[in-house]
Amino acid sequence: MSTGVTTLRMLDRADKEVMKLTRADIGAVYEFMHKFRHNPENPGLNLKALNGESRLMSARVNKDYRALLLHIAARDYLLVAVKHRGEVYDDLSRYAYRINRITGGIEVVDMAPVGDSIIGRVVPPEIEPEPAQKPLFDTYTDTQLLELGVSELLLPQIRELTTETQLLELLDRAPQLTTDVLFALFDGTPYDEVLQQVTEPVRADEPVDPEDFEAAVERPATQVTSDDEALQAMLGEAFERWQIFLHPTQRKLVERPYSGPARVGGGPGTGKTIVALHRVAHLARQLPPGVDKPILLTTFNRNLAADLRTRLMALGGQELVSRVDIVNIDRLASRVVAEAKAGGSRRVVDDNRVLELWDEFLLETGETGWEAEFLAAEWTQVVLGQVLNSRTDYFKARRPNRGRSLTRAERDQIWQLTERFATWLENRGVWTWRQVAQRAARLEMDRTAQNTGVAGESSGGFYRPRYRHVVVDEAQDLSAAHWKMLRAMVAPGPDDMFLTGDTHQRIYDNHVTLGSLGVNIRGRSSKLTLSYRTTRQILADALQIMTGEVYDDLDGGEENLAGYRSLLRGGRPVLRGAATWGQERDLIVEQLRSWGNPADGSVAICVPTKDLAAEVISRLEGEGLAVVEIGPDGPKRPDGVHIGTMHRFKGLEYQRMIIAGVSDGLVPRQMIGRYRDTDPKRYQRERQRDRSLLFVAATRARDELALFWHGTPSPFLTGRLVQRQLA
Repeated sequence: MSTGVTTLRMLDRADKEVMKLTRADIGAVYEFMHKFRHNPENPGLNLKALNGESRLMSARVNKDYRALLLHIAARDYLLVAVKHRGEVYDDLSRYAYRINRITGGIEVVDMAPVGDSIIGRVVPPEIEPEPAQKPLFDTYTDTQLLELGVSELLLPQIRELTTETQLLELLDRAPQLTTDVLFALFDGTPYDEVLQQVTEPVRADEPVDPEDFEAAVERPATQVTSDDEALQAMLGEAFERWQIFLHPTQRKLVERPYSGPARVGGGPGTGKTIVALHRVAHLARQLPPGVDKPILLTTFNRNLAADLRTRLMALGGQELVSRVDIVNIDRLASRVVAEAKAGGSRRVVDDNRVLELWDEFLLETGETGWEAEFLAAEWTQVVLGQVLNSRTDYFKARRPNRGRSLTRAERDQIWQLTERFATWLENRGVWTWRQVAQRAARLEMDRTAQNTGVAGESSGGFYRPRYRHVVVDEAQDLSAAHWKMLRAMVAPGPDDMFLTGDTHQRIYDNHVTLGSLGVNIRGRSSKLTLSYRTTRQILADALQIMTGEVYDDLDGGEENLAGYRSLLRGGRPVLRGAATWGQERDLIVEQLRSWGNPADGSVAICVPTKDLAAEVISRLEGEGLAVVEIGPDGPKRPDGVHIGTMHRFKGLEYQRMIIAGVSDGLVPRQMIGRYRDTDPKRYQRERQRDRSLLFVAATRARDELALFWHGTPSPFLTGRLVQRQLA
């Protein structure tokens, strides 16, 4: 930055105010910022201190609006608000600022009530809570609230709150941490959990000097942007706020240096993908100049990989994207195999055909000692999943989540059958994606092993790992073979691997322990708990669906959704049962009608099976509605009413959603009942997967959700949920 240029950054809360202005006034704000940077003493800007206050100043944006600025240092300013000129001149004493002693971030608070809430959504009057009889937070001392990071400036007003409505009005103008803390306490989260889950992740790493504004403005807790192009894009209509502002918790995770692999977990809508994208951008900005692609960004689903590319382009532009290899994991494995010419001309068939192929193989060979289903799972999850290359490897292999134990003789039989099956597939000129992943993992592991300890030259010329950094989104969906391949593609060391994911959303049968695969995340795991997607009411019902289930954390421990919360409000989800499937389809039509039959792509219907989807499509088309099916590559058109099976909704979101067919025998699938006695572990795993599918579907809804069933409701719908239909 040259000596004569002034630094002007924009505070997150000012951005929210600017977004409410007309397009012409938004343009005026951008023009003002441009002029201010070049010459804050420009007479037309009329920069002056407010009420003799040394730091708080105002400047002219245009004839109607004034900028409120905090003077940080000599030529360093922070735009903290954009107000109508009448507000700025009428009541200056209402603005206050402070450095938070917990986060070290700058907090600017408008001490008077402001207009419409930016937190809440419109709530029907009939679901407003009854006024409380006593102050909401009278069980906590001032010292306790301050230790949680609540703004000291707002303590007197916090003490007077008695209703949720009053709380929302206050939080409209409260700093981020104050909002997070008070909502968590209001929702009944114990004090110690709020301290651990909400406050600790954003606590400053060093002692806070309450007078050092230069240090404060650089901390993650002060949510600002100063990049001119980013501001211009932010003020444009099509630019999303997430591309500029991160929650302080997210920003800290993005910018932190890690000594090895790191993982960020969290429930749906908590911004894990956003964190992954910003992490990629952060790593890319630190690369030396070049034309190579030293960063890998990968995920399991090919639709999500395409979406990651689009979003990273919007975030960082072509120059940043040109340094990143963005590819879904199976395509990456296929590329490795093709490079080594290891696949010949074989055609890849989808993994969901594996059982069918084993059935065919056993019938053709006359083998009757083992069920095709058991062999298919053993081959897929153990032999291929663990990249086992020999009979000896298989004899020694652990078989987690595989149910029954096997004798040495049984392992010998199974190994011989898997070898014969692989040969049988090869003779037919096909192989599966799991086989491709296994071969790619072996190729990469061998490539690394051959060059271990070789500095500089090797027999193959100069050796270096494929990537400097690997970033994985939806990490819970990858198999052990995928992880072994990725581990071999990047040298162990600082910032080598960064993973985001949520095992509660695992909808594929991939259960791994990362530590056993060389991806050691111990001590480098974090969790996001604030949902930006869905309302508190929908979230509460989605969490009910997960009642009693235990999920792993990808590293041998347990994962939970403790502290998972939302600041958004809405109506309670609709829950209704019908006697028959035909009557349930009537409920779907009725619900769409009550929403005004929107055909703009904002509404979706989710069902458990393809057959049910076809029947719903037929019924709605008969009603004259525009229907769009969600295929393997997503919705075929952006408009209409979107309809698909639960698997299709991963990565999507809608304003309103209907989940139909949530009946016993459909959710969970009736066929898994056969494992209840013969293979209890398999039964539990399949049941957990079906519960995850329902949870993922329910959390795709932003504003409104309806859950329907016919006959007996799914056991995943707790008694509390089912009884609500009668209320």
